[in-house]
Amino acid sequence: MSTDTGKDFRPIRLVFELARADHPRLYDDLIRFHKGTKRVNRLRVLAYDGLLAQSGVFAGMGLGLSFQPSAGGAEEGSSDVTNDIFAPAIDG
Repeated sequence: MSTDTGKDFRPIRLVFELARADHPRLYDDLIRFHKGTKRVNRLRVLAYDGLLAQSGVFAGMGLGLSFQPSAGGAEEGSSDVTNDIFAPAIDG
């Protein structure tokens, strides 16, 4: 796997199947949209937001999950940060 992204900027085409049993919350969110552009755009937004959250961009904004960094600090790509993203919702 190469990290040099400056060479080739061809679009990436993805085709995948998502079963509700695998990820119920994601499935329920995406099924609201009919097949096509709106569903694809919603998936893009969710993927990009997930990438930003994983990178720590959303940390400290006071929205979403209340992540408390460990005393040692979480490194980028650490499971300490990403494991709580898929935790059950906190319904107040």
